[in-house]
Amino acid sequence: NAMKIHWKKYQDAISELILNLLPGDKRFAGYLISYGNTPELQVNTTTDSEPLVQKLALMKPGGGAALYDAIYMACSSRALVKGEPYEPRRIIVIIGDGHDNASKHTLNEVLEVAQKNLVTIYGMSTAAFGFKSEGEETLTRIVEDTGGRVEYPLNTLYKDVSGFLSTPSDEGNYALKVGTGGYAGEISSNIFKAVTNIAGEVTTQYILRYIPDTGGDTAKSAAKQFRNIKVAVDLPGVKLRYRKGYFPVN
Repeated sequence: NAMKIHWKKYQDAISELILNLLPGDKRFAGYLISYGNTPELQVNTTTDSEPLVQKLALMKPGGGAALYDAIYMACSSRALVKGEPYEPRRIIVIIGDGHDNASKHTLNEVLEVAQKNLVTIYGMSTAAFGFKSEGEETLTRIVEDTGGRVEYPLNTLYKDVSGFLSTPSDEGNYALKVGTGGYAGEISSNIFKAVTNIAGEVTTQYILRYIPDTGGDTAKSAAKQFRNIKVAVDLPGVKLRYRKGYFPVN
């Protein structure tokens, strides 16, 4: 399991992400949820990054994956903190491979609760190099439907090197060999790049507001309908990430 093998590297990178997103300003707050067979609230909402970093240092990867339940908990049971904005931007960062085998909630249920709470979800995949899984498609759907993105730090190990060697060896024909300093260094670098990309995008976003045309629907029926949105800009080569839609506030 790639998560278990590289857990210390992930811990260090996640700590950096926490410190980046919680700079000590009361306008920024966060919480930490772990998930195995069930989700557990490790640290409730706080503006102080230190409790999250300390708790993270004690956590270890284990069995079970109640990912959907963890997302549902993160969206629906967040404690409020004094001094936070009236309508804060809400972000969830998933560290995992997207696999779920223990949740009571379904994927559609957690997407709905995320969209109703205007939560944008990002992911840092722990999937190993060269492996594809059903969880990868799930993680992609979760982030794209909520306006986020997925980083794959372990799947880009060989993008800048000639990965296949002409001379066979027992450990495989890869330019970066497992157990060497070059391999370990490249993994650490990729994980920290993933954190940098997520933190950079979270902290540089635009907020667009508009008054929708309900098309003659009654207020009661319109309030129940998911409204699809599309954002476009007249700039070549620009990739936009945004929520696919929203549920109106009752």
